[in-house]
Amino acid sequence: MMRAFEISDYGCQPALVSRPVPDPGPGELRVRIAACGLNFADLLMIRGRYQERPAPPVTLGMELAGVVEALGAGVTAPAIGTRVAVYSGHGGLAEAGCFAATRCVPIPDAMPFADAAGFLIAHGTSHLALHRRAALQPGETLLVLGAAGGVGLTAVEIGKLMGARVIASARGPEKLKVAQSAGADHLIDSETDDLRDAVKALGGADVVYDPVGGDQFRAALRATNPEGRILAIGFASGDIPQIPANHLLVKNISVIGLNWGGYLRFNPAAMAETFAALFGWYAAGRLRPHISHVLPLDQAADGLALLESRQSTGKVIIRISEP
Repeated sequence: MMRAFEISDYGCQPALVSRPVPDPGPGELRVRIAACGLNFADLLMIRGRYQERPAPPVTLGMELAGVVEALGAGVTAPAIGTRVAVYSGHGGLAEAGCFAATRCVPIPDAMPFADAAGFLIAHGTSHLALHRRAALQPGETLLVLGAAGGVGLTAVEIGKLMGARVIASARGPEKLKVAQSAGADHLIDSETDDLRDAVKALGGADVVYDPVGGDQFRAALRATNPEGRILAIGFASGDIPQIPANHLLVKNISVIGLNWGGYLRFNPAAMAETFAALFGWYAAGRLRPHISHVLPLDQAADGLALLESRQSTGKVIIRISEP
């Protein structure tokens, strides 16, 4: 038997339960899970508002790291004993889980499981968004909203590595310090500063990275330079903005969507290229995931509460075992 943190149905509170250790099916492998990274999307999954809705009961946890311990029919790699990170979609908040082998990425021996468990989604999202979708160029100005959050902080870090001048917007001085430590050149306090005026005073934004939506999207739109690109990453504010097409027309602005997980289905090669670049930067010491909290599995609910209350910065990691 094993422990798993799951919801019995959408809209129900998650609970820690006991389940049989699963056997991998064809094309799957079983991972003994060491750590799981929490994401804002886990909160949406609980409420039934995430774009993917697996049949309940659902074990939460969209990304994880651990060691391969069993292979299903037709699977030869990664081999048993390989240290892997997995973009699972769900199932990460358990002591073991079975996942499609194609979703498993071998990780460097020197990479701690806590780093690996929070690496794929946040860093992968920002690299794919900035590099492939927005084609961010050296010398351009990148505005990052929600810059101390799980994905926002990686956008600051990766944008700086790509040669951009980075403006970070976050709530309060403590979070802004975190963004500054990741490489932000200019800081805007979203609690007290007028975002539009502050960005325009800095010369406007060429690329906007927005996981927040709502009023911040609307303010950033008005501070975007001609031929600027706005990346719609998510809507953590709960407000999905309606975009005035006339503004796009007059200023020649592009609004670009990103569903990172969708690339698994229609272009996995692009995701593989992203991982190769990111793990290369990590091995060279140029990327270091920021983890604000590490909690045990029986405190997974506390970890989700940290996300919902915006008390965390970077990633919240649930430590499950030490394979």
